[in-house]
Amino acid sequence: MTMTTRTAGARGIPMDPLRRTAMIVGGLYLLTFASSIPARFFFLDPVLSDPGYIVGPGADTRVLVGGLLDMVNALACIATAVVLFRVVKRQSETLALGFVASRLLEAAIISIGVVSLLAVVTLRQDLAGTTGAEDASLVAVGSSLVAVYEWTFLFGPNVMAAVNALLLGTLMYRSGLVPRAIPLMGLIGAPPAPGVSDRDRPRHPRPGFRAARAGGRPDLRLGVVARRLPGGQGLQALARHGARRRLA
Repeated sequence: MTMTTRTAGARGIPMDPLRRTAMIVGGLYLLTFASSIPARFFFLDPVLSDPGYIVGPGADTRVLVGGLLDMVNALACIATAVVLFRVVKRQSETLALGFVASRLLEAAIISIGVVSLLAVVTLRQDLAGTTGAEDASLVAVGSSLVAVYEWTFLFGPNVMAAVNALLLGTLMYRSGLVPRAIPLMGLIGAPPAPGVSDRDRPRHPRPGFRAARAGGRPDLRLGVVARRLPGGQGLQALARHGARRRLA
């Protein structure tokens, strides 16, 4: 009886808002990786690796699922910045706004790439059965649309990821929200390394390099740490620091 009463009482205690924020941010960061990596390296592979996809049989459902996952990634990018904003703005509102803007731009670039691949699928479905010169024209158009996606992949998840790392790493390092080694690695490794080979630019990013970089990115480690923060301690410390600054 006593155990039942204690359990019921514990369930009635509302979760601390800062702990809830930590849990949401951690989940969103993990979602960006859980959606983007399989989209790039599995679902979208048919259209990215086959120049004649637009005139072939096509794996349209697979590509559409990949596009949907990339859009989930884009929305999760925006959500991470929006959810974190009310906390990190206490450290620096300018950097916090910059982080939101950077995430919005990254999501916009990702969305452009997704639309370009969906256009390939639409053209393949609407113009199936063409032959001769029309085939050659369609292949050229399809290759152009895929090239647009490759450049958005380079500028979105690569270049903008470096900007995100600089902004968020600076905020995290100043605040002590997470162990300082994590944002320090993000600041050191923020300059983007090439995501594609010089020979094949812009068509064929190196999957091994990209997957390895994704696993080592500081925002992934931040997501894991935020999920594990006991009682939102890091966020509470940041909130207390912001309150002291306002009173000073």
